[in-house]
Amino acid sequence: MDTSFIARHIAQQLGLSAEAVANTLALLDEGCTIPFISRYRKERTGALDEVQIAAISEASQELRELIKRKETVVKTITAQQKMTPQLQQRIDDCWDATQLEDIYQPFKPRRHTRAQVARQQGLEPLAQLILLQTEPSLERAVRPFLVGDVKTEADALKGAQDIIAEMVSDDERSRQQLRGAYRRTAIITSRVVKARQADDQAAKFSDYFDWHEPLRRCSSHRLLAMRRGEAEGILRLSIDPADDQECIDRLKRQWVRPSRSSRPSQSAQLVAEAVDDAYKRLLKPSIETEFYNQSKADADAEAIRVFATNLRQLLLGAPLGPRRVMAIDPGFRTGCKVVCLDQQGSLLHHEAIFPHPPVNRRMQAMVHVQQMLNDYQIEAVAIGNGTASRETKEFIRDLLPPSVALYIVSEDGASVYSASPVARQEFPDQDVTVRGAVSIGRRLMDPLAELVKIDPKSIGVGQYQHDVDQAKLKQQLDQTVVSCVNLVGVNVNTASSHLLQYVSGLGPALAQNIVDYRRQHGPFTSRSQLTRVPRLGPAAFQQCAAFLRIPGSANPLDNSAVHPERYALVERMAADQHCTVPALMAQKELRARVDISHYVTPQVGLPTLTDIMAELEKPGRDPRQQLEAFEFSSQVHTIDDLEPGMVLPGIVTNITNFGAFVDIGVHHDGLVHISQMANRRIAHPSEVVTLHQHVSVKVVDVDHRRNRIALSIKQVE
Repeated sequence: MDTSFIARHIAQQLGLSAEAVANTLALLDEGCTIPFISRYRKERTGALDEVQIAAISEASQELRELIKRKETVVKTITAQQKMTPQLQQRIDDCWDATQLEDIYQPFKPRRHTRAQVARQQGLEPLAQLILLQTEPSLERAVRPFLVGDVKTEADALKGAQDIIAEMVSDDERSRQQLRGAYRRTAIITSRVVKARQADDQAAKFSDYFDWHEPLRRCSSHRLLAMRRGEAEGILRLSIDPADDQECIDRLKRQWVRPSRSSRPSQSAQLVAEAVDDAYKRLLKPSIETEFYNQSKADADAEAIRVFATNLRQLLLGAPLGPRRVMAIDPGFRTGCKVVCLDQQGSLLHHEAIFPHPPVNRRMQAMVHVQQMLNDYQIEAVAIGNGTASRETKEFIRDLLPPSVALYIVSEDGASVYSASPVARQEFPDQDVTVRGAVSIGRRLMDPLAELVKIDPKSIGVGQYQHDVDQAKLKQQLDQTVVSCVNLVGVNVNTASSHLLQYVSGLGPALAQNIVDYRRQHGPFTSRSQLTRVPRLGPAAFQQCAAFLRIPGSANPLDNSAVHPERYALVERMAADQHCTVPALMAQKELRARVDISHYVTPQVGLPTLTDIMAELEKPGRDPRQQLEAFEFSSQVHTIDDLEPGMVLPGIVTNITNFGAFVDIGVHHDGLVHISQMANRRIAHPSEVVTLHQHVSVKVVDVDHRRNRIALSIKQVE
């Protein structure tokens, strides 16, 4: 297939320039990564962003898969000696996967069907005769077919009807007609399996025990909830058109010829019966399955999109930066595990304290905490937000000097990390509780660097993440992680191999080679030194170099997002201003005199030059926001303390299609339904809130039996 045709097709599909799409596809085929293309090849792509480039990549993959499918279809039909020039042309002109399958439907190799048996009995000519509906009486026409296993006229007619039913089901127009009815009127129905009505496990699906709504209005979270209930054997789902009889009547108007007399012919009656059978036994189940799968795919795509958006916000959470941190994994009976970390997150000390009942060694714990604060010159304290978090915070707060800030940090996924091979490799001599506390402390210092070590599905910001297509979920989440890592940039001298592997052009093997080289030869002093890393060749260097930062390098551009291939250009700018590169970066008035239009070439345009000037102004700038401390209300500690009408501070912990979950410090997150988010209509909660945003909420309702808290943002004055 001509690549220019693919580019034109994708450009039309996505509403982009054909030249930009063609250049983007060429860069992708050369092995360039999406972050590299979007940042450093703007002239070739017309400044497409990462989302657009990813869409081009996905569309290209889907188109190539469709081309392969077309080759299989042509090969199969040709082998059956049923290919015609007209059919070949239809397949060549078809670029819709569903339409292609409709064209292929009559030629698909089948398992043992009733129609196949009838054809083997030689009844296809009889079926064709009946379809013509011109014979006033079929008695004489049937006689020649009463051979072999066909003993009676009824057997012959039944076999012929089976063939007609399959023809109706395979017919492209029939399928499109029923598909249109489903698209317009399909109703999804959910009912409880009677044997499970009183089951405690079934109670969580009680909203869907007797539920129905138009399929096109069924939100992704409701559909995935019903699908999970079905998978657990609690619910039974069906998708049906609003009026079965109307669909059958439409099919009969297509297949049954109108009679000139008041009474239809025998042939017409047989065809009508075959249409009934085709609809109920073949056509409707096939289209229902198609819509069942398509609705699931659409729901998956929406859930994955929400998950990726949340993950991006989480990964780009505000970092505290390099500080000496005390991190505490709080607990009651087992005590609080305390670790002290240096500015690079290395473990200096760990111990357990027991400031809470039932052990209640509060005075001893106070002494130990004071000693750790002094001995390790602690600058900030991170407390996990799980069990005993509020109590531990109140205990610690009174012991801290004003110079030491206190933060509550999400524990989601910390236990997964602590038992992972990555954690065992980092801390082979420590138990899971120490590793978990270290993870909490490192998350405060740099959420991105720590969270990349955890399977995103375990971080707690998804929506039915275990129910969606796992391959597509992994692809989208990996792409999100890569995007975030390269947006922020990575200090090559402090990054773990797990963080480095997400840098453009690297992977697990090269990331480990960088760490091994750093361990053997000491810190990197320049980007050019990266070329000495084993197996890091020119192609990998081109992709990764600008995303790796080297603070303290003799060349300040090594700690910026300026690509090494443009160093000479920056040096020429500095020479034209009769200054050095460091001076150009340090002095605003020198940069103001640079006319970037003088440096435009066929390879370097204004978009790249604008990026370079922005980077010279703030080299290596971190795009993430500044970290802010947060305090829960001292009025509430448990769900029993809540009363409708209370206005409380909270932190957004998860965002879904139907609302946002907010931690208000009572060990159960409350839900702000989308209808309670703003005094205007919004399409999605992300229009109003972001993950880990500090918000004020009003308590609307408290369901103590199910531990559910209804909150409102729009009711807060």
